[in-house]
Amino acid sequence: MGKITGFLEFERQDESYEAPEARKKHYKEFVLTLSDEKAKVQGARCMDCGIPFCNNGCPVNNIIPDWNDLVYKQKWQEAIGVLHSTNNFPEFTGRICPAPCEAACTLGINAAPVGIKSIEHAIIDKAWESGWVVPQVPAAKSGKKVAVVGSGPAGLAAAQQLARAGHDVTVFEKSSRIGGLLRYGIPDFKLDKALIDRRAKQLEAEGVVFRTGVYIGEAELPRGINTDAKEKISPRKLMKDFDAVLIAAGSETPRDLPVPGRELEGVHYALEFLIPQNKVVAGDKLKDQIRVAGKNVVVIGGGDTGSDCVGTSNRQGAKSILQIELMPKPPVQENKSVVWPYWPNKLRTSSSHDEGCEREWGVTTKEFRGENGKLKSMVIANVEWKRDDKTGQMKMSEVAGSEREIAAEAVFLAMGFTNPVASLLEGFGIDTDGRGNARATTDGEGCYATNVPKVFAAGDTRRGQSLVVWAIREGRQAAREVDLFLMGESVLPR
Repeated sequence: MGKITGFLEFERQDESYEAPEARKKHYKEFVLTLSDEKAKVQGARCMDCGIPFCNNGCPVNNIIPDWNDLVYKQKWQEAIGVLHSTNNFPEFTGRICPAPCEAACTLGINAAPVGIKSIEHAIIDKAWESGWVVPQVPAAKSGKKVAVVGSGPAGLAAAQQLARAGHDVTVFEKSSRIGGLLRYGIPDFKLDKALIDRRAKQLEAEGVVFRTGVYIGEAELPRGINTDAKEKISPRKLMKDFDAVLIAAGSETPRDLPVPGRELEGVHYALEFLIPQNKVVAGDKLKDQIRVAGKNVVVIGGGDTGSDCVGTSNRQGAKSILQIELMPKPPVQENKSVVWPYWPNKLRTSSSHDEGCEREWGVTTKEFRGENGKLKSMVIANVEWKRDDKTGQMKMSEVAGSEREIAAEAVFLAMGFTNPVASLLEGFGIDTDGRGNARATTDGEGCYATNVPKVFAAGDTRRGQSLVVWAIREGRQAAREVDLFLMGESVLPR
């Protein structure tokens, strides 16, 4: 905990942002890290609450009260040691995690919760600046080889843990750079890609080998799946060449919207818009980047990916931006007595929304319309949700007379992802669950192992679309199971 009476004396200290009109002119990060003094004050608010629900609210079970107390006492080097004991990449989570730990904070029952995420951000940034983050090279090698398919947060966390256990780890990535959706799905103004490059150098110093532009599989990838692959390796060869294989390729299949006019030019999956923009920011020269300057943009889907489309459209100079969501508008304030310490359903406004965007809820898309094959408008209607008295399920019905046509020259489908690329799992012969994810348990003997001998699965490949912090958790836990499989015992933490 921090100061005994700190939660009574101090208000929450939030990170500050660069002004919207200024930050819309660039793709750089615009969140200003807390000063040492503000972080100390924020750490002081951590209560002696008895049961720190924040620990369980955090998927990687960060030991939050401990490093809050250390920051309050200005023991920063000790704080990064505690933070790194559970989280390989706090510079990622401290920027893009929605902070379920704060929703579970005991102080949040009747006051503003401790700014846990901002303290985490401050700890890791100071650690890098102070030179405290260094490679941890294993004292001895095991002689075992492990292949990791996918270089997103799950794959990177697993690779780092396995390398530190002494295994020879090779990470295969079909894109030209590592990072998965950290690299290509999240705009640079939310996560500077230099942070990924910096971690990659650490992993390489610890013995991890990265092979980019390599696709594991033989079937052609469907539309909406990014690849820069110039080389293919069959799953059969991978299993032959390595002692263990971990599939951590993410949930990449985007949810489609099969309504009339879907084929028109101008209707895109969200990542068809976001990925090229990230590549351009990285210095790539592209011929076919989607541009929305001067266009009426509609983003379908109210989550983080939709918000990223909004922020990117603002920076490209869109004429107008409308974000629509099928579900009803959430309440501005949750009923804490009912939902705490769980993640609440409430209205969330992102920094991208603050930059300029209209938002509507309870809206369905009925048709896309165009001329000469190009999108010009779309037909939408309002819907209402009511609970069925017999089944108890919520049912949607269109509001009579609400159908209308709106201008739209660019539409981005940001409705989430349904499952991993099916052909990848089929190539290995991995059994799937009812949602198309790799079937594997997370507890008990043989967890994270698939039905295929020596092949494991973790992250969104196993659990479905989720948060970066869940990916890190599963990568770490799967690494322990792989190590246990190879060596018969493991000193890696679970």
